[in-house]
Amino acid sequence: MGDYFTYARALGYLLASALFIVGLQMLSKPKSAKAGNRWAALGMLIAIVVTVLGQQLNLAVILAGIVVGGLIGVVAARRVQMTSMPQLVGIFNGLGGGASALVAVAEFYKGGAGIEIITLVTILLSTFIGALTFSGSFVAFGKLQGLISGKPIILPLQSTIDVVFLLFVVGLGIYVGVSGSAVAFLGLIAVSLLLGVLLVGAIGGADMPVAISLLNSYSGLAAAATGFVLLNNALIISGALVGASGLILTSIMCKAMNRSIWNVMFAGVGGGADASSGQAGVAEGKTVREVSVEDAAVVMANAQSVVIAPGYGLAVAQAQHEVSELAKQLEARGVDVKYAIHPVAGRMPGHMNVLLAEANVPYDKLHDMDDINPQFDNTDVVLVIGANDVVNPAARHDQSSPIYGMPILDVDKARNVIVNKRSMNPGFAGIENELFYAENTFMLFGDAKDTMAKLNREIKDV
Repeated sequence: MGDYFTYARALGYLLASALFIVGLQMLSKPKSAKAGNRWAALGMLIAIVVTVLGQQLNLAVILAGIVVGGLIGVVAARRVQMTSMPQLVGIFNGLGGGASALVAVAEFYKGGAGIEIITLVTILLSTFIGALTFSGSFVAFGKLQGLISGKPIILPLQSTIDVVFLLFVVGLGIYVGVSGSAVAFLGLIAVSLLLGVLLVGAIGGADMPVAISLLNSYSGLAAAATGFVLLNNALIISGALVGASGLILTSIMCKAMNRSIWNVMFAGVGGGADASSGQAGVAEGKTVREVSVEDAAVVMANAQSVVIAPGYGLAVAQAQHEVSELAKQLEARGVDVKYAIHPVAGRMPGHMNVLLAEANVPYDKLHDMDDINPQFDNTDVVLVIGANDVVNPAARHDQSSPIYGMPILDVDKARNVIVNKRSMNPGFAGIENELFYAENTFMLFGDAKDTMAKLNREIKDV
């Protein structure tokens, strides 16, 4: 009977791993993404079932955990707004890391002094990465939710402190390996938690998309390490997939900002600004040209081509449905409408794509930066909605700017640019945007949702 369960478990893990890979591949295309999620979820269900197969476990407790966890997941998925999705992802990352750390802690106390050195090393790695991911993810959640300042929280000698804490973790791990000390093990957990707070706290709001992606990778690495602790192939494979994909995505995000991961983690760029309204914040000696909703509607209705460049301001205002309606009205008038999507627009990778998909915007209307940038020269009107740093021309020429070298949407090259923002305040990088003062730029102040609704009403009357 034991051999039967062994073979069944091996085959189940193989099937689950294949479903994870298929699901991940399907996530690369919007049309197949939902199905990919379902296949991956099925793979996880199979992995859970075969894990408990033949084990002397309390099935009632396990089923209760599945039911409670499933209900929480369903409620969260249905009730959390798309604008809060980055926060939810942050929580998921943290809970994943925390779960891995808890399993490793349990194995440490279960094994006692008889743990083999290889197993102990994986326990320590899982505990360290999992605890760091847990605390760091909840700091990221606090920043995104506004519970913690989005500005970098940098201590004097921050880098030195980080290195000292990391060396301290290594030292505690070696001491635990030599002595088996439970006290030192608890100290390692505490220092790992604190290091997560310090590392993520020092990351500014401008870099939070990268932080979320990196923490996602950490949660995968913690899961993979826990898989080695438990000798669970499915956990090793799924954790490795999450860890690798998270690192790849982090690399892509850093490339999109023309910065290294070390610069993201330790430079402390950006923290946003307090909200205000209207022209408050106009730089001394500079002027902006403000446009009314009525005039903006006339310009757009009579254009041949319009490109919409959404940013996090659109997400905050939940204006995606109004923007979709605006595009439909313009297209009904024969206007060619496209969307320009910057890789780091919003607060997590793919944030804008998800929001616009929620409003039934056809995916073929969404154009990435490399595709849309050559088209701006021949575009009549660009409507920038709540975007800031990703459309700042300073990134191309101002070597003193913290965003210098970051690839941007070249919206300033269009014939006319209409920027919808609540105010002149800077974006997450905390710097002035040259675009707002350009001769071909018109500022349309106001909340994105309200302003788009007004534009829709005015265009109907044009």
